[in-house]
Amino acid sequence: HFALIPLQLVAGFIKSPLSQKRLTQDSVELYCEAIGNPIPEIQWWFEGNEPNETYAQLWDGARQDRVKINATYNLHSTSTIYIANLTGDDSGTYECRASNDPDRNHLSKSPKVKWIRSQANVFVIERPDIQTQFTSTHGKLVLSCNLTEPHSAIDGHEWKYGDKILQTDTESSSVTTYEIEGKKEEHSGIYQCIFKTSPEIKGEINISVVPQVVAYKKSEHGNEGDTGVLTCKNPSFPPVSSWTWSRNGEQSIINGSGRYIIKSSGNKTELRILKLNIEEDTGDYQCIAINVFGTGEATVNLRVRSRLAALWPFLGIVAEVLVLVTIIFIYEKRRKPDEVLDGKAMPQTTRTRMSAREMLTKQGPGECCSQGQSCSC
Repeated sequence: HFALIPLQLVAGFIKSPLSQKRLTQDSVELYCEAIGNPIPEIQWWFEGNEPNETYAQLWDGARQDRVKINATYNLHSTSTIYIANLTGDDSGTYECRASNDPDRNHLSKSPKVKWIRSQANVFVIERPDIQTQFTSTHGKLVLSCNLTEPHSAIDGHEWKYGDKILQTDTESSSVTTYEIEGKKEEHSGIYQCIFKTSPEIKGEINISVVPQVVAYKKSEHGNEGDTGVLTCKNPSFPPVSSWTWSRNGEQSIINGSGRYIIKSSGNKTELRILKLNIEEDTGDYQCIAINVFGTGEATVNLRVRSRLAALWPFLGIVAEVLVLVTIIFIYEKRRKPDEVLDGKAMPQTTRTRMSAREMLTKQGPGECCSQGQSCSC
């Protein structure tokens, strides 16, 4: 009998962490991947730039919970270390260590196979100051960013709104501007200016306004007994902190009272009215939004129709068809045919003409003048 003994393979790296430059307050992520049999364990160690500083092991939650370590062991080992809100003290050498020796963590025995190591340097640079501002003149918005004391060469600029790139260039100036046609109420939001340096430097300009509330539909229709849904939204910045609804500009609507249900989330609100009533629910409804800069509102007109209202178009079509059929029927009844069908008797006048013609045809030339008439046949 032979027993199959799995072949033991020494741990080895298939992906190593890469050195990076970052700014203070940024974050950094390092990645490491190793193989071996059995599957190796991965650890992260750090050595700072101070002369007397030595390597120390990092764990998940270290540095006031700014360090996050995620590892998976499936066929091979993978590990990622993520450090948030970087400071100058985070600069140094980060080391990924891997080993699959059974005695690797023994307190007294030395492992037969030492830990293999892969290093990456992280340079944390003090973030330079960016002076940002925007002005609104003559129906135009002008956004500007000024980078004071750039730490490296500037290879260009970029302006972004969310994920959308608005403008890009290759100029080396420490000042960049972006112009927008229109009022600030029409273009509120977070704009980002990016200086293409190593690493990139980003600044933000917030254009904030009171809520610019709009109704999804200015006029809504509903059938009696159904559920009416009125919707408002706020496309402007900053987001709405609270929503309220009122009826006819006076009566405030409380969520859950009577037949009213209000659902609000961020920049959208929805009013549901259960079992619509023609007399009670028809009217104007106001959706009111509040943020730190003020209040905005919009009006939705609700019209409630009778349940039979949907039948009127159908009944109208049926009536039109009946009238048309009746007219055709009466017309066909009263119409007189111009020609006689085969097998029917001909009128008397027609028979008389044909008889006279037949007689003339049968008589000879002498017969038509035999009675002393002056004629030529």
